[in-house]
Amino acid sequence: MRVNLALVLMAFLGAGQLQAQGWPSYGGDPGSSKYSPLTQISKDNVDDLEIAWSYRTGEGEGPTMQAGHFGLQVTPILLPDEAGGALVICSAFHRVIALDPATGQVRWEFDPEIERGLRGIQYKCRGVAQWHDERAVEGTACSWRILTNTNDQRLIALDARTGQPCAGFGDSGTVLLTPHIDATPPATDTPGVQTYMPPAVVGDTLVLGSSVGSKFRQVNAPSGAVRAFDARTGEFKWRFDPVPRNPGDPEASNWTPEALAITGGANVWSLMSVDEERDLVFLPTSSASPNYFGGTRPGDNRYANSTVALRGSTGELVWHFQVVHHDVWDWDMASQPMAIDIERDGKINPVVVQLTKHGLVFVFDRETGEPFFPVEERPVPTDGVPDDVLSPTQPFPTAPPPLAPQSLSPDDAWGFTFYDRGACRRIIKNLRHGEIFTPPTTQGTAIMPGMVNNYGAGAFDPTRNLLITNPQRFPLYLRLIPKDEVDPELAKAPMAGIPGGPPGLIAGTQYAIERGAPQVFSPFGSPCTKPPWYTLTAIDLAKGEIRWSVPLGIIDKLAPLPIPLKLGAPGMGGPIVTAAGLIFIGATADERFRAFDIDTGEELWVTDLPTSAMATPITYEVNGRQFVVVAAGGHHAYYRQKVSDYLIAFALPEEQ
Repeated sequence: MRVNLALVLMAFLGAGQLQAQGWPSYGGDPGSSKYSPLTQISKDNVDDLEIAWSYRTGEGEGPTMQAGHFGLQVTPILLPDEAGGALVICSAFHRVIALDPATGQVRWEFDPEIERGLRGIQYKCRGVAQWHDERAVEGTACSWRILTNTNDQRLIALDARTGQPCAGFGDSGTVLLTPHIDATPPATDTPGVQTYMPPAVVGDTLVLGSSVGSKFRQVNAPSGAVRAFDARTGEFKWRFDPVPRNPGDPEASNWTPEALAITGGANVWSLMSVDEERDLVFLPTSSASPNYFGGTRPGDNRYANSTVALRGSTGELVWHFQVVHHDVWDWDMASQPMAIDIERDGKINPVVVQLTKHGLVFVFDRETGEPFFPVEERPVPTDGVPDDVLSPTQPFPTAPPPLAPQSLSPDDAWGFTFYDRGACRRIIKNLRHGEIFTPPTTQGTAIMPGMVNNYGAGAFDPTRNLLITNPQRFPLYLRLIPKDEVDPELAKAPMAGIPGGPPGLIAGTQYAIERGAPQVFSPFGSPCTKPPWYTLTAIDLAKGEIRWSVPLGIIDKLAPLPIPLKLGAPGMGGPIVTAAGLIFIGATADERFRAFDIDTGEELWVTDLPTSAMATPITYEVNGRQFVVVAAGGHHAYYRQKVSDYLIAFALPEEQ
């Protein structure tokens, strides 16, 4: 393969990928390529990797976990030497911990002392951010800062060297977010608004998204507004509401006044990315409230379910592209947009890649939002419940091809035996099924694809133009139930409306929602569709073609019998890639961590973990030794039986 090295070097410089040999932000670089130039660990020696050190947060595991504890799912960051050089993580209870990156020994710790055991709160923290105050005298307190959000609506700035709160930031290092959340209509149930993803840092601005936990339960859920604060002082700078309540907004005319008054959500619960040179921050917005019924919010509901580019310093809208019109499938933008550079025909193309829950890959020009590959509006089914009006078309990119099957019929039923295949055929036949965008109904709908990509997103190798991602390939189930057919007591249960739980009422509508995966699984507990159910996939982004795809994970920890079939063991988290041509990924429910050959998809190394690693790993070099670090903490949905608190570092054996 011929590579224009000059163009590749320009790509690195343009995307901010020639960082020091560390991992300064969640995605490796501000654009989230998750690419490392390190080569010490190679295809030839990766099989020699061993545990260099491990650390536990001390927050317990299994049944000892407090209510709502979701395990350690953090992706660490590595501070530069001038900031102390620590490896920094946050625990599920938002403790910020700085570790020696070579030994795993604790250097400092900060505990925000959030209240534990609260019902309905998702205790998790997936990362922190860092910021350098270029006006400050180097070496003074808080010239380098760690920024973290908490689930009780606080934004905290800490000195990167000591962990002490930054006195000049907010009130003694803390900005209380609650007043800003309460001031944005519709201001209902605002305690359910949580912030567990790291802020995006663009220049001197911190941009915060949020999770709106009640979005699927009610029409007038809290606002999903994105808010920005000054990184130096903590002062509020700007707000962008994906539900355009400002009459001057060009998209406001596409909403009814009634919908603008009561609709919430469309929040950014996942990760944002940044182009610092262009002063841009890229938002992956979610569905508007309520998730599964749109009768109270007619129209396309823009800017929900979109990739949105804002000017980081001002919040000015630069461009937006809606990926799902009038969402009733909960196909929010769960994946972090990737601001990367693609080489094609001798030219470097700055783009943003948006992976989606429904398995489509959108690529946009980074400055204008114009599709890099053409996008077509195609007719889709619209016969959902009678009091909702669905979009007659949806956007489909002409390339790359979908990452998962886009339809479902009884003929697609699969099983280990004649018995379970027949059961799956009956299950699919008795549910509403069909092409992608088949809507939820009172009959119950088998949604295919179900949830293909999530917060793990992907990783990009600019020397090969290869995007690596881990799509899931099985159906999910949705059913809208008239509320007079729902047991009112069961509807009050904590799991009501949650996957696998009883139906939960959608306040402000005539319906309850029932959802999950078991309804489209066989009697043996496997998906009713042909494996692999989870893959590692390489996409050539210059050509818009899939280069290779291989099963990811074995089912020995999931099946009734511990049979090590390589059929895919679905999970959460994502991959990273290195200049040595390696892919590292956990993100499986089989409690393993793996390395693959990026050119072929061959599995080169696999090791057992204490529990599943539902997080994205990182790699860095300290004192001439390359480390690969991953959090193994399980997940509330994909591996709840073994949630835990491990951070594990791998390296080649030290020379004696």
